[in-house]
Amino acid sequence: MDGTGELVKKKRKVVQGKGTALKPGVKEMTHRLDVFGRILDSIHDGVMVIDADGLITHFNRHYYKFLDLPEGSVIGKHCTEIVENSRLHIVAKTGIPEINRTHQIKGQEMIVQRIPIREKGKIVAVYGQIIFKNVKDIKKLASKLSQLESKVKLYEQELINLRSTRYTMASIIGESRVVQGLKKEALKATSNKFSVLITGESGTGKELFAQAIHHASPRKLHPFVRINCAAIPAQLLESELFGYEKGAFTGAKPGGKPGKFELADRGSIFLDEIGELPLEMQPKLLRVLEEKEFERVGGNRIIRSDFRLIAATNRDLEEMMKKGEFRRDLFYRLNVISLHIPPLRERRDDILPLAGHLLKNMAYDVSFDNIEVSKEAERVLENYDWPGNVRELTNVLERIISSMEGDGIRLEDLPFYLQKIKARRPKNPLSTLKQAQVRAEIDVITRALAKVGYNKTRASDILGIHRTLLYKKMEKYGIPLEPEPQI
Repeated sequence: MDGTGELVKKKRKVVQGKGTALKPGVKEMTHRLDVFGRILDSIHDGVMVIDADGLITHFNRHYYKFLDLPEGSVIGKHCTEIVENSRLHIVAKTGIPEINRTHQIKGQEMIVQRIPIREKGKIVAVYGQIIFKNVKDIKKLASKLSQLESKVKLYEQELINLRSTRYTMASIIGESRVVQGLKKEALKATSNKFSVLITGESGTGKELFAQAIHHASPRKLHPFVRINCAAIPAQLLESELFGYEKGAFTGAKPGGKPGKFELADRGSIFLDEIGELPLEMQPKLLRVLEEKEFERVGGNRIIRSDFRLIAATNRDLEEMMKKGEFRRDLFYRLNVISLHIPPLRERRDDILPLAGHLLKNMAYDVSFDNIEVSKEAERVLENYDWPGNVRELTNVLERIISSMEGDGIRLEDLPFYLQKIKARRPKNPLSTLKQAQVRAEIDVITRALAKVGYNKTRASDILGIHRTLLYKKMEKYGIPLEPEPQI
């Protein structure tokens, strides 16, 4: 019989010494004691159990081996006789457990557990166990933990790269005062969680600003969820935004599906083309923004989400409100922090820096060392209005690189319609002051019209004149009522 089973062995002898067979109840108790002894012996750490008086009742095989004692030699003895500086008998008196304490045995620092065992409120035993054979094992564990912490930091950085955003504030290229001011406003927005509304023509970089705000905010470790309100059919938009439960409609996934707001918890949600949001969906979005809670389609469980909303549009929401196409209360909820990105034609100082940045990235993709642009080509790029903004500039540069000969962009490498734009823009000298005034007035009017998408009411407000006078000047100077189609 193993060391722990000595008590079982003695009890069995007492019972069987009468020369009678074991009774069923005694036989069952003996079996349980035997199983209990084998369990303790299977524990690879040292185990000792004492009674309320400090006398040893159980001592497992591994503890005997560690102390180099004969098996069965310690049962019935006081714990202090066997283990130096033992505190099991103290725990038996105080009833206070001692967890993960250090204890020196045979000159080695160990970690022990001392746990009182109660029966009907009274302490009947104390369980003691050596968790580690040596404190050196703990130091090894601490070293492994330190390595794991380093890996966690590394994975955290990877998480930023994978789950967060592609663009940062450094990705916003521009030397004009407008862009520098916008970057400052965007940085201010990162310190709070108010809604942001980004407006501007298509291709000006609205999502770039949205991602940069998210990336610079405390939410950067959490998801940046995108949804284009114009790309999803109206009947499916609600389930995309709020999710749906099992069996909510025909074709629904068996387990349901979380919505974009649910996925954006602790992160940011970017609603692009917010001006295309159906009128019937607008009050539902307003409630979510105000309460930060919603229900899935077909569900009745309230879901709460801590998200930061960033919206963008190329439409005139104020004009839409006048026509009843956009709710005024939703507009005010969205337009807490407003960023308007002007088109390239209104910040020509940014055209060449942007082109240089784009060409640098493109050169890397096509294994070019560098792509130079001639002065003539630069002048054309800078003088063109770029109705498609940065998106059009990117497209033009990609087309040029795909077909150019040599390692630089010359005037003849530009698309033909750009060369025609240059040809019909001669720099004629002004002969009189009156001509200069006329040209300046035409330029101011056309810029104002372009800024508001040829909305005459808003253009007249910008210019500080009545709309009737604006129409007269447009007729006088031959300015078209609508923008001319680009070649």
